[in-house]
Amino acid sequence: MMFLVRNQVQQWKNHCRFSVNTMLSGHRFYKHLLSGRKCVSKNTKTSVSCSYSTEQNDTSPSIKQLSHARVIYAVAAALGHNKEAHPESSARVPAIVKALEKMELTPKFCGSDILELQNFNLASVDDIASVHAKAYVSGLEKAMDQASEQGLILIEGSGPTYATSTTFHESLVAAGAGLALVDSVVAASKNQLDPPTAFALIRPPGHHAIPKGPMEFCVFGNVAIAARHAQRVHGLKRVFIIDFDVHHGNGTNDAFLDDPDIFFLSTHQDGSYPGTGKFDEIGIGAGEGATLNLPLPGGSGDTAMRTVFDEVIVPCAQRFKPDIILVSAGYDGHVLDPLASLQFTTGTYYMLASNIKQLAKDLCGGRCVFFLEGGYNLDSLSYSVADSFRAFLGEPSLAAEFDDPAILYEEPSTRVKQAIQRVKHIHSL
Repeated sequence: MMFLVRNQVQQWKNHCRFSVNTMLSGHRFYKHLLSGRKCVSKNTKTSVSCSYSTEQNDTSPSIKQLSHARVIYAVAAALGHNKEAHPESSARVPAIVKALEKMELTPKFCGSDILELQNFNLASVDDIASVHAKAYVSGLEKAMDQASEQGLILIEGSGPTYATSTTFHESLVAAGAGLALVDSVVAASKNQLDPPTAFALIRPPGHHAIPKGPMEFCVFGNVAIAARHAQRVHGLKRVFIIDFDVHHGNGTNDAFLDDPDIFFLSTHQDGSYPGTGKFDEIGIGAGEGATLNLPLPGGSGDTAMRTVFDEVIVPCAQRFKPDIILVSAGYDGHVLDPLASLQFTTGTYYMLASNIKQLAKDLCGGRCVFFLEGGYNLDSLSYSVADSFRAFLGEPSLAAEFDDPAILYEEPSTRVKQAIQRVKHIHSL
């Protein structure tokens, strides 16, 4: 396989574009993984020794660790995958980690209640290929040489996604973190009625990445790959995916269009990028009815999302009877986020985290894993994720210390009600 690379004059110097659609089959994979990468943690309690490995070995936390934990998380900050002045930057995950430390929501402060999983395997090519075309995976791997030479390249999939020399490796790390958290939650659920809720603090994000290639800010479909892993490795046949990112998760949507065993539910701002996720996109063939898209009008906020949860998400999940719940957790619906115009608050995200955790407890033995997607105002992102952790712990929200009600305006309640009624009619809720 190969990429056709063509040099063009761009607004950035020494960049090139390459097309994922021009890769030819038959070329052998070659390894382009950074070796022996280590990270150092300041945490001294309930943390696992830290390294990323390409070898398959048992890196799971112990049953004892899992039995005491109420929250388990993994960090994959992808510091090398970065483009200057780009909203999806390498500053995002460190901002969250800093907020968790500041608000004393790490193992250092919470002891065994919070477990940071620091030793996990990278996702394998086979893991990625459970969702994405092997031609895309091998082509991206091969393109890392070009990225090493040019510094930054633009991948031409469905809209250019940037890549650096570390993008392939760091995308495998991100996906691997999600798989490891699924493994840990499933292991814990075998011995506990209330296993820990997990959160993959990872990037690049994934819900726009389509089966044939990347899209927008997304490289590999992290939550989709985890869904297939849950089915294939753990026998969890029925997977319920909730995507509350402000943008439609078109990649996840497309990956499971005809699959009746994976229910994809997306709430997103109507008319926002990428323009997909219409009411009538409900799946095809055997998967018809297992996709629900609810575009919300701009200005929708906390009241709208609470109603959506009660009237749409809960009855859908109850009817579907999932074995595990996975969440594409995008925090770009926050009123302070620069890329959209919903009016979610930190309190909205606390509510979602708390209610989804309870929904998982009620329906699927508490098995639930969150995956970071969007969120581009570093303050609202980090505070909202931290408040999600507080929700997982059952602690009161501190949203009032961050949210400013004075900046909110009246929600379009009539249009929200019409949207909810329409989706309820389509799906017989």
